[in-house]
Amino acid sequence: MVFKYKGIEKFYTDQGKGSALVLLHGFLEDSSMWQELIPELTKKNRVITIDLLGHGKTGCLGYVHTMEDMAAAVYAILKHLKLRKYIFIGHSMGGYVALAFTRLYPESIKGLCLLNSTYEEDDNERKQLRARANKMVQSNYVNMVRMSFANLFSAESKLKHAKAFNLALEIALKTPIQGYMAANEGMRQREDTSVFFAEASFKKVVLLGKKDTILNVNDMLKFTNKHTIETHVFSEGHMSHIENKEEVTQQILHFIEKI
Repeated sequence: MVFKYKGIEKFYTDQGKGSALVLLHGFLEDSSMWQELIPELTKKNRVITIDLLGHGKTGCLGYVHTMEDMAAAVYAILKHLKLRKYIFIGHSMGGYVALAFTRLYPESIKGLCLLNSTYEEDDNERKQLRARANKMVQSNYVNMVRMSFANLFSAESKLKHAKAFNLALEIALKTPIQGYMAANEGMRQREDTSVFFAEASFKKVVLLGKKDTILNVNDMLKFTNKHTIETHVFSEGHMSHIENKEEVTQQILHFIEKI
C-alpha cells in the first residue's frame, strides 16, 4: 500500500489481526526482508512493514535522512492506520529508527526488539568510513553497494545461504544513490541512546550474531548484562533473519508473548 507523505510516496504492508507489530528493515534492505517471518507472526498479530525513506518503494526527502526523519515518517503511517500502541522489531538501521521513534513518541511503545542493532552511536572510525563511502558511491555506486552488503555476511554464510544472499544483494542494488547517501549520513549523525535504552520502561530484547562484523558484540553483552537487558546471541553474523532464521523467529515470538 502507498501513503502520501511530504510530497513523496511511502510504501507499507498491513496484514493480520491482533497486537500491532511494526517491522523496520535495515540499510540497503526493504520491507521484503521480513517475508519469510510474516506468516508466523501474523497468526496472532497485526504486522505492519514499512519501506524507510530512500529504500524500496519509498521516495527520498533530501540528502540527509536522520533517524528522527525516518521515525516521523513511520509515525505518520501508524497514525494513518489509527494505531496507538505497538511493538517494534528493527533490524540494524531499523533498530536505530525504532530507538529514535521511542524517544519521540514514548507513550506509544509496548516493546522494542533490536535485531543485529545497537543503541550506541558510531565511533569516530565508522563516522569517517561513512563520510568516505558517501563520496565514493557517487562515482562507483555498484561496487560500493556490493562491498557494503558483502561485509554483512561471512564467507561461509554467502555460500550456505547463496540464494538468500543474492536476492538481498539484488534488492540492495535497487537502492537509489540518494537513498544510500541520505541514510548513511543520517546514521553517521545519530546520537548515542545507551542511557535512554537502559532506563526505558518498555519491554526490550537484543538479538545479536556472534560473528557480526558491524557491531561490537562483546561490549554490548557487557552493557546488557550490567543493565539486566534480555539478550540472545546466535551462532552467525549480522543477517540473523537469514543466517539463524528459525532461532530468530522463535525468540521474536517468545518476546511478543511476554508483552
